[in-house]
Amino acid sequence: MEARELSVVAGSFVGFQLLFSVASPRLSLAVTPGYRRLPPTKLTEWNSRLVSTVHALVVGLFCLYILWFDDAVNANPVWGDPNLVKLNVAITCGYLLYDLVLLACNWSTMGDGFFVCHHLAALYAYGYVLTRGVLPYFANFRLISELSTPFVNQRWFYEALKYPRSHRLVVLNGVAMAVVFFVVRIGVMPSYWASVFATFGTPEFERLGPGAQVAWITSCIALDVLNTIWMYKIARGCYKVLTGRGGRKVKDDADGSIGADKTHANNHTD
Repeated sequence: MEARELSVVAGSFVGFQLLFSVASPRLSLAVTPGYRRLPPTKLTEWNSRLVSTVHALVVGLFCLYILWFDDAVNANPVWGDPNLVKLNVAITCGYLLYDLVLLACNWSTMGDGFFVCHHLAALYAYGYVLTRGVLPYFANFRLISELSTPFVNQRWFYEALKYPRSHRLVVLNGVAMAVVFFVVRIGVMPSYWASVFATFGTPEFERLGPGAQVAWITSCIALDVLNTIWMYKIARGCYKVLTGRGGRKVKDDADGSIGADKTHANNHTD
């Protein structure tokens, strides 16, 4: 890994930590009257979700820029020039490290072994991009899924502020969350897998070696299975809200379904 990427990872880690501990509380106090009335555990999760939203917007929009304008990556998705992709991945790696520390420090209220495994697996996979510069198109393409995270977090914010599920803002956000989740996680599957299959048997694919090949394909399959399950749960929650079925609170899932939640749920599914 080059010094530039290491600097970005470190800077991202420190920046997100400062956003969590300094900027988020001050901003929330200034713009959200109900913030100061939240219990301590809710305050911690509120700040963590605000950081999650910032990260999602930064890497998600950067991802779109690369997909639209980085001709080198689009021309050779396996071995194209990975410079911009490395920056985006390094930002995400810094965020994942920050979130691991946050989970460890608040394990009693926020700890979840599943997300620890997810973060470690993501860091392992992204390590191939940062150290070998391989699969830049596919690594970047996966980050487009982060664009659904702000809507998931906004649903939680409304619930923490005790907005009723029938409130217009809650309903609109829930519908937008379902639509965006489908577009960036489900609707893109055919295009993504068509690009994957197009690389099979090519010299570029063979140069990857079995380690990178297995890690790439198996992680993609697992992720898309999870995304399909989560999409089903989100659609079910959206249907219940639109039809007025079910009580005010429903069990929170890691997918961020439209109902309320009582436990911490990370939103990293990329």
